[in-house]
This record gives sequence, structure tokens and C-alpha cells, in this order.
Amino acid sequence: MRGNNEEHHARFFASFSLAISAVMGIAFASNMFTLFVFYEILTLSTYPLVAHKGTPEAIRGARTYLGILLGTSIGFQLLAVIWTYSITGTLDFTKGGILEGHIAGPAVAVLLALYAFGIGKAALMPFHRWLPAAMVAPTPVSALLHAVAVVKAGVFTMLKVGIYIFGIDFLAETGASEWLMWLAAYSIIAASVIAMTKDNLKARLAYSTISQLSYITLGMALATSMGALGGGMHIAMHAMGKITLFMAAGSIYVATHKTNISQMNGLGKIMPITYGAFFIGALSIIGLPPLGGSWSKWLLILGAADTGQWVMIGVLMVSSLLNVAYLLSIIGRGFFLPLPEGVPTKVTESPLLVWLPPAITAFGTLLLFFYAGVLQEFLMPIVSGY
Repeated sequence: MRGNNEEHHARFFASFSLAISAVMGIAFASNMFTLFVFYEILTLSTYPLVAHKGTPEAIRGARTYLGILLGTSIGFQLLAVIWTYSITGTLDFTKGGILEGHIAGPAVAVLLALYAFGIGKAALMPFHRWLPAAMVAPTPVSALLHAVAVVKAGVFTMLKVGIYIFGIDFLAETGASEWLMWLAAYSIIAASVIAMTKDNLKARLAYSTISQLSYITLGMALATSMGALGGGMHIAMHAMGKITLFMAAGSIYVATHKTNISQMNGLGKIMPITYGAFFIGALSIIGLPPLGGSWSKWLLILGAADTGQWVMIGVLMVSSLLNVAYLLSIIGRGFFLPLPEGVPTKVTESPLLVWLPPAITAFGTLLLFFYAGVLQEFLMPIVSGY
């Protein structure tokens, strides 16, 4: 923030801290009502962050952000919470779910739809526009939205609902999540294709996030223990990779004030650390070993294979190829195209406290590959017994 001469630091960090505390509330909530309350606190506390710059564009983006997230949570998710309580008498997260024996038939799919679309932070299409709209925010906010707090709160909630409200076995028996699986697959491919058309770097990364979040929704919708495990692991793997990409984008902006990919020819030659971190983060998002993202994608493929969903395996493969196209093209421009005339050829990295964080998180994607077993053991209790 200081490197980019941003103003109103006190307001920014107060809202940032409140957002992090709301995420902790979501993480530790033991029932759906408590989670819903902290979910709304997160939405409200991040609104000032999105509108931070105070420009007309920032205000419009923040209104879109707030309108979609509040509209979906109150219009759909709250209704789903009330419906759940009215038929079960409880909202406690329970292993195996709480709905079996209380609801049957098409109503199961309808209730799941209310939850899926009500959890707007998961950015399922068509309720995804808030995410690109929020790109008017400062880059640290983009990193918070896309890697740590908001979107991960959404897919975390999606997994909690699938595992502890519906139950994996109940979803598998009723087939209620099959439509969600196909919607997630569509979101994965469609968002990747749109990302390829975006010249603005943060907009491209925003649509990449929409695609990657749908991996986690797909893992839940597969209704298998391996799918849920892969979805849970992808929360951490994507977080580390995507926060690297956004902080690298911030480093590029601080050093050069360039936002469009078409303006970034040759920058890798004068910002090797920033572009090196971006390259490593991109490879993790693509899912190549020895980086963390390869494990979660592998588990999702195994989850699809468990249910014979060969089309979903194809979707995951095609998505990875699209990831290569829209992420590595940025690296190619940075390292292999000549610098525009008049741009100094000496190394001009951003300040230390700007380029060092993405370098650290890039190393984190490597550590996640070798310590994925620790994360898997941590997640195993959520699917044991299925």
C-alpha cells in the first residue's frame, strides 16, 4: 500500500482485520446459523475495501459486489437455512448430514440449489459478476478476495453444506447434486475461455479464480469421499498459487504502473524475481508437479473416476490446457518479447516488501507438494466412514 502511495491506511487495515476475523468465525462455526452471521459480516467488512479508492469506477464495482453477495445470501441462502431448520429442528454440522429422512425427491435438489446459489462467494455462474467487478480494489484486496478470505469462505461453506448438512452418501443416493456437477463443469470451462480474452491482468486472474473455485464445487457435487477430499485440498493449493499471482501483479503495477498484459512485453527481463514467482504460481494453478496444485487436481480426477464421470475428467484436463494458454502467455511476453523502446533495460524490481511476499508464497507452492500428506491427513476425518 505504501509502495503505491495509497491513502486511508487506518480504514483499510481496520476493515482488513475485521474481514480476517469474520473468516475465522466462518471457519470455527459449528452450525449453519453462526456461519451465516459471519458470512454476512465478511461481506459488509470487505465492501469498504473494494470501494477503497473512492473513484466512480470503484464505487460502481463495490455496489455490484455488495448487491450480488447480499442479494444471493438473503434471497437464497437464508431461505435454505430456514427451510433446513423447519424440517430438521437443528442447524448443527453433523457428520453424515442432517437431512436424510426429513426430505426426499426433487425437493432435495431444490434445497441444494438454494444453498449453491445462495453461497454467492463461491462465484458459480451466473452469480459471478461481483468478482470481476471487485477488481477495482487495490491489489492487496484482490489477493484477499481471490486467495484467502471471500472466495475461500464461499467454497468452504459449500463443502460444509455438502458434507455436514446433506451428507455425501445422501447426495449420492438421491442424485441431487448431479445438476450442480454439470454447472460447475460449465463454469470451469466458460470462465477459462473468458479469461483468455482479457487483456487486463487482474481481470484475467479474476476469471481464472471463477474457474478454479468451480473445481471445489465439482469435488463436492461428485458426492464421493475422494472428490470432497480433493475439493478441500484445492482450497489450500489454489490459495497459495493465486495469492502469488495477485501479489506479483501488484509488484508489476508498483514498479511500472502497467495493468494490461499487452503492455508488459519484456518486463520479465527487468523484474526476474517477480516474474519468476508468477511463473511458479502459474504452474501450481495449472497443476504441474512438483507444485501443490498437482495433488488436488489428481484427487479430483480420482473422485470423478470413482463415479465413472469420464466427461468430468475431460473437463479437468481441458481446463488445465486453458490454464496454460492464459497464464503462460503472460510469462512468454515477459521473458521472450523485447522491451518497448525507451524502457530502461536494467533490473528495476519493486521495493523489497512488495516482491518478497510473492517470492515466499511461490516457495510455499513447492512446500505444499512435498507436505501434501500432512494436509491430506488433516482432511481425512471429514470423509472417513464414507
